[in-house]
Amino acid sequence: MTSFAGASSTISTINVQRLLPRSPKSQKFTNVISVVTSRPVRVKHPPICCTKLTPWEPSPANHAPAEDAGYDFLQKTTNIFESLGSENTAEAPLASAITEEATADASNHSLAELQFLKWPMWLLGPSLLLSTGMVPTLWLPISSIFVGPNIASLLSLIGLDCIFNLGATLFLLMADSCARPKRLTQSCNSKPPFSYQFWNMVANVTGFIIPMLLLFGSQKGFVQPQLSFIPFAILLGPYLLLLSVQVLTELLTWHWQSPVWLVTPVVYESYRVLQLMRGLKLGAELSAPAWMMHTIRGLVCWWVLILGMQLMRVAWFAGSATRARKQQYSYA
Repeated sequence: MTSFAGASSTISTINVQRLLPRSPKSQKFTNVISVVTSRPVRVKHPPICCTKLTPWEPSPANHAPAEDAGYDFLQKTTNIFESLGSENTAEAPLASAITEEATADASNHSLAELQFLKWPMWLLGPSLLLSTGMVPTLWLPISSIFVGPNIASLLSLIGLDCIFNLGATLFLLMADSCARPKRLTQSCNSKPPFSYQFWNMVANVTGFIIPMLLLFGSQKGFVQPQLSFIPFAILLGPYLLLLSVQVLTELLTWHWQSPVWLVTPVVYESYRVLQLMRGLKLGAELSAPAWMMHTIRGLVCWWVLILGMQLMRVAWFAGSATRARKQQYSYA
C-alpha cells in the first residue's frame, strides 16, 4: 500500500530596497519589489491503496534458511557483538595451542644446548678431582712440605687439603648438574633415608672422637709417652679439619636434597685414606710414639671399612632405583 500526502506551502512578501550609486547629478532611485503573499492552503489528499507494485520498486526478498545449510550466521546471540565475541573465544584455544607449541620447541632447543654443555663435565670433574687431590699427595715429595715440627709445616699440609677441598667442591657441583633431569620443569628432590643419615653421622663422629680422646689423654698424662700439641696437630690436625668440612658438606647436600649426597662421603673418605697414609710417613719423620702410630693405622682401617660400606650402599641404591623404575613402567 502506498500513500501520498501533500505539503503545505507558504507565500510571503519580501520588500527589497536597492540603492543605486550616486550619479553625477546626485540622484537617488529606489525600486521596491512587492511580492504577493497568500495564506497557506492545506490540501488533503485521499490515501491511495494498491496491491500491485510499480515496475521500478523491487519485490521484497523473503529469506528462509534451509535446515540443511552448511553455515550458521549469528545464532544464539542477541546482537552482533556477542557473535563476534563468541568467534574470538572459539579462536582462542587454537592460538594458545600454537603458542604452547612454539614454547615447547624453544625449550627443547635450549635443553639440547644445555645437554651439549654438560658432556665435557663428565671428564672435567674427575680430572679436577685427580689433579687437586691425588697428584700432590702421590708425587709431591715430603721434604717440600714438611720442614720440621713447626707451624709452617702445619700450614703447608692444611694448604694441600684446602686445594683438594676446592677440587672436591667443583666436582660435586658438576656431578649435581649432570644428575639433574633434562627438563627444568621436573623436580629433582633426592632425600636420603633417615637410617643412612644416622649411621653416616655415627661413623663421622666416631672418627672425630677417637683422636680427640687420645689428645686429651696425652695432655693429662694418661697415655705415655706424652706428645706435644704441635706434632699432634701436624699428624692429625688436617685430618680433623677435613672431617669437619665433610660433615658440613653432607649436611648441606641433605638440606638441599641434592642427588650427590650418595657420592659425597665416597669422595672425602677416599682422600682420607691417603691423608692418613701421609700421616704415617710424617710420624716416622717426627719419631712419634707407638700409640700414635697405632692410632693412625687404626683410623686407616676404620675408614677403609666405612668406604667399603659406602660403596655397598651405592650398589644397593642403584638396584633400588632400577626396581622402582621397572615398577613405574609396569604401572604405566
